[in-house]
Amino acid sequence: MDFANGIPTPGEPSTGKKRRIGVMTSGGDAPGMNGVVRAVVRMSIAKGCDAFGVYEGYEGLVRGGDYIKQMYWQDVRGWLSEGGTLIGTARCKAFYERPGRLQAAKNMVIKGIDALVICGGDGSLTGADKFRAEWPGLLKELVEKKELSAEEIEPYQHLNIVGLVGSIDNDMSSTDATIGCYSSLGRICQSVDYIDATAFSHQRAFVIEVMGRHCGWLALMAGLSTGADFVFIPENPPSVDWQNQMCKIITKASLKG
Repeated sequence: MDFANGIPTPGEPSTGKKRRIGVMTSGGDAPGMNGVVRAVVRMSIAKGCDAFGVYEGYEGLVRGGDYIKQMYWQDVRGWLSEGGTLIGTARCKAFYERPGRLQAAKNMVIKGIDALVICGGDGSLTGADKFRAEWPGLLKELVEKKELSAEEIEPYQHLNIVGLVGSIDNDMSSTDATIGCYSSLGRICQSVDYIDATAFSHQRAFVIEVMGRHCGWLALMAGLSTGADFVFIPENPPSVDWQNQMCKIITKASLKG
């Protein structure tokens, strides 16, 4: 351990069995995902655990091998300011099927990982919950198929999973803010400011569509922040006569200059 700089030394001899924690990003990328990976890696090391990055989301978990790499303190230096996800994300049809999850379980046992931190949206966290629920059965099946021995799976009877909501939609109930939502809101407001200059120059009304799927948080907050005249959100569908109502509001705003 480099105590002067607070940086653990790669390859430092282990004193007893260390917990090995994997971290992965899945689904659509969201601002802040790299900060999540950095935090998990460095806190794991600070607490005496080994940290592993799972590259390309569930695809990497199924493929195993070099897609699951041990990460050290210096590996995540400079990640806070980077966008997207530096360990990648990819759709994985194989993980939807049990054989794919069986292979993922085998790869985790081979790497000695018994805890997984997943940063993703609704589909990613649903898949993680299913993986956790099937874990005992997957281990049993691996032994029955003689892909692993009973001794090899013995230390990994319980799979601990932590789900972090990486979603710009801010659509997680009882959560103040999902990872990436404020960055996305800021980008929307910036874009609307640019468009507003053209709208003012030509005396035209613009329709701005934002993301959010079934959650209207981005649209509502962006509408409030930029002074929109009319906002459509899923939680409050427009009335039957919304066209005339919208035209009246826009005309009223136009007459005021």
